[in-house]
Amino acid sequence: MIRSADNDKLKTIRKLHDRRWREKLDLFVAEGEDLVDAAWEPEFLLVAGEDVKPRLLDDVSTVGSGTRAIGVYRRRWSEPGGELSVYLHGVHDPGNVGTIIRSAHALCDGPVVLGPDCADPYSPKAVRASMGSVFARPPARAAAADLSRRLVGLDVRAELTLAEIDPQPPLTLCLGAEREGLPDGFAADRARIPLREGGPESLNVAMAATLALYEVANRMAAHA
Repeated sequence: MIRSADNDKLKTIRKLHDRRWREKLDLFVAEGEDLVDAAWEPEFLLVAGEDVKPRLLDDVSTVGSGTRAIGVYRRRWSEPGGELSVYLHGVHDPGNVGTIIRSAHALCDGPVVLGPDCADPYSPKAVRASMGSVFARPPARAAAADLSRRLVGLDVRAELTLAEIDPQPPLTLCLGAEREGLPDGFAADRARIPLREGGPESLNVAMAATLALYEVANRMAAHA
């Protein structure tokens, strides 16, 4: 049993809190029994009271006291594809990235494709927000120009709503951060989620992605 904070495995977990080390080592951390149960084969796994003193595991946790298990895993990446997928541009919040990975896993057959300046999907916060979907449907990495498929950008200023676009697959829904949105000229086709008059001007990007996927997936099914 590990009894020293200087143990190499604990040192590795601490390093993996930093994105630079995750990229250098090509590893990431998942915390908690539910995530560990959903994961692929770990590089190593530490269980409190079995492999390591509970206090020492708590000390390297990003979620506070009470962590029962922490696993270290090799990162995996998917290829872009599927009849319906999501592309993210400049989404900085890892919680939003993880939540969108979860929504895409639930509602479409393609992965979340990460473009420039997005949060790390393998950060502890993103992995927790994905609730295990990052293991079931690993994200992809690509530039929008390399996606040989129709791109529909979500834009609050668009004239058409999602209910009015052609749902013919393969289709990728493209989203930017809530404040900045997508760059001008990013996608020829743009659509919006109609919001109630007098309500907020926009939605959180993870909420918008979930609603958009639900709408387009249902329209695709109806036209199949």
